[in-house]
Amino acid sequence: MTEETLKKLKILTESAKYDVSCSSSGTVRSNTRGGLGNTVGGIGICHSFADDGRCISLLKTMLTNSCMYDCAYCINRRSNDIPRATFSVRELVELTIEFYRRNYIEGLFLSSGVVRNPDYTMERLVAVVKDLRTIHRFNGYIHLKSIPGASRELVNEAGKYADRMSVNIEIPNECSLKLLAPEKDFKSVYEPMAYIQQQTLASKEERKLFRHAPRFVPAGQSTQMIVGATPDHDRDILRLSSALYARPTMRRVYYSGYIHVNTYDTRLPMLKQPPLVRENRLYQADWLLRFYQFKVDEIVDDANPDLDLEIDPKLAWALRHPEVFPVDINKAPYELILRVPGIGVKSATLIVNSRRFNRINSSHLKKMGVVMKKAKYFITCGELTSPTVNELRPENVRRLLTPSTSKRRDDHQLQLPLFHD
Repeated sequence: MTEETLKKLKILTESAKYDVSCSSSGTVRSNTRGGLGNTVGGIGICHSFADDGRCISLLKTMLTNSCMYDCAYCINRRSNDIPRATFSVRELVELTIEFYRRNYIEGLFLSSGVVRNPDYTMERLVAVVKDLRTIHRFNGYIHLKSIPGASRELVNEAGKYADRMSVNIEIPNECSLKLLAPEKDFKSVYEPMAYIQQQTLASKEERKLFRHAPRFVPAGQSTQMIVGATPDHDRDILRLSSALYARPTMRRVYYSGYIHVNTYDTRLPMLKQPPLVRENRLYQADWLLRFYQFKVDEIVDDANPDLDLEIDPKLAWALRHPEVFPVDINKAPYELILRVPGIGVKSATLIVNSRRFNRINSSHLKKMGVVMKKAKYFITCGELTSPTVNELRPENVRRLLTPSTSKRRDDHQLQLPLFHD
């Protein structure tokens, strides 16, 4: 690696760190004779963990951090005076191959600023992944960002070589997007999403008829929303997420707490720190939508448009609906057991499967991974004698389960008073 390439790498990996939608592949791409590497199902995350517990590394970089847009929230905006760099297609391909051969990485996460126009940038991104797959026969994981506004032909070409593609929504409300990024609109984001979805579904149908037909973005797509840069409520964010998950190829929606990098722009809120607690609550609510059979209006509604920052959204729902509890662990259906705070999907499955052979008591629940500190107020089973939420009243249970520290309340104060209805 030359000194010039190393300098570019430092600049472009630093510029890429704000994109959090760096997700596991969820696909299998086997090695072939004369090929390089493979993709094992469930791996491909940059500095995170695979399903089997291994830490996975991924080269996360941009093709260029030069950009024609002047988005208020972006560090790479046109008006910022920051070091700029651009990889040539050949440089980035060789860098990826050399890093893989040295066992530094297991794949590539590639995004880019927009130069000249979306099609020009997308064409260069496609050239990188195409060279990796066809010339170097690279079979490792590739996550490619699709450029908003790029043509259907280029998006379809990219999908032939990438394991996963993503188009970032960034701002959950189009009016706010127009304020902070006047050169963008929702149409330029949703069109590539639709192209990816159509081609992915068509590819699946084709593979039913022809076993060896080429795959198109086999791990689906993801997107990202910035939290805290606009006055949008959690209700609005989660309703958009729910609509996105209704699309058959959308795998993950990521939430990125707004980082105040452009302090001079008066359109942006003055945050002392990113709203990390709010970001975490949104991920928990997202989990409820995806795996716990909750609807958005059960988590947040017009009366409660924002998530409670002191307690997790599942506990908040349970405290608002004490009439549902206590739940008899030995009789209740799976769907109701899932709604008990402290019981996860795996624990609920174990409970339903185990009670066919024996009555379940509190010691069994502990072994199944149930968090009894929470669950004991919402269930009945065997010898359990703890008073339930109806006996103690929801406000008292909340007081018992709320952390004593005021750190989360401070984070809430930093975020919400900045905007007024």
